[in-house]
Amino acid sequence: MKTKDTEKEVPKKNKSKRIAIIAGVLSVVLIASILYWIKAAGFESTDNAQLDADIVPIRASVTGYVKTIHFKDNEHVKKGQVLITIDDTDLKTRTAQAEAALENAKANLLSVKNNAAATSQNADAAVLSSEASSQTSNSAKARLKKAEDDFNRMEKMFKAKAATLVQYEAAKAEFDMASAQYTGSVNQYKSSAAQSQGIHSQAEAQQALITLSQALVKQREAELILAQTQLGYASVTAPSDGIVAKRGVDEGQYITIGQPLCSVIDNEHLWITANFKETQLKKLKPGQEAEIKLDAYPDIHLKGVVESFVGATGAKFSLLPPDNATGNFIKVTQRVPLRINITDYPKDKIDILFPGLSAFVEVSVK
Repeated sequence: MKTKDTEKEVPKKNKSKRIAIIAGVLSVVLIASILYWIKAAGFESTDNAQLDADIVPIRASVTGYVKTIHFKDNEHVKKGQVLITIDDTDLKTRTAQAEAALENAKANLLSVKNNAAATSQNADAAVLSSEASSQTSNSAKARLKKAEDDFNRMEKMFKAKAATLVQYEAAKAEFDMASAQYTGSVNQYKSSAAQSQGIHSQAEAQQALITLSQALVKQREAELILAQTQLGYASVTAPSDGIVAKRGVDEGQYITIGQPLCSVIDNEHLWITANFKETQLKKLKPGQEAEIKLDAYPDIHLKGVVESFVGATGAKFSLLPPDNATGNFIKVTQRVPLRINITDYPKDKIDILFPGLSAFVEVSVK
């Protein structure tokens, strides 16, 4: 049988248990809060982040008809793999024409060089001929001087009746002949010198033609390289490993230079673009480690390293950046994009890691 004192002790024990339980719960909450605060103090996080990769637009580099498409939309391709073949009939014709033009230019250069060599030899021969004419003229001049002296002496002797008329006439004939020969040699020398000068001018002109022909050969070589390059553009290849998407052409379609054909997503070199608040920047710097979680795949945990700051807030990259000088100013916390390189991710999941997926990022700032 319970006494009154026993009945009073039971509520006191229950009350003590409740107080102990409440105290224990509060202690656990307090400890958890302290641990969370300590952990949060060593990290900066944001859920304004997404997975990024290079998306390379493939454009046509030549004009023509699409001959064959070698891929299907969203197919995984390798670097250098042929994606699209363009009809290259016209391009092959242009290449053949460029090759023929180059051969013609080379043949013309060889002909000009041969002509220049012949003209140079003729110029050398003309110089020798001019020198020979000069020597002949000098010889004729010496002979004329002797004939003139003999005639003058014979003329004085004839006047003094010391020489016969026959001797006088012979001396005069010799003088006249030497004078005529000298005049002829002088004219011959002038003609030879003029001819030599003309041939030298032709030789210089031939040398200029060589330079011109060499320049033409270089031009034809450049045209051939351009034609061969354009012929190579008839096969459109993948710039990197990745997924090809957004096909914008069909077989038989006529395309022009610069027209979009498709896009290749390089999903093997991924990074995270994380937009942190400006109030978080003081603790963030390149080289810090980061942990990444994707909203689409909570079981996939990625690791990365902060590489760099973009250099401006996201608002500055918008189509219409806000102008705070208009008077309608409302202070809004700005966000700055950070590039975080992914250093560790499961290779077997690469095909499901799509650029644009939302992510949650924690950066260790300890």
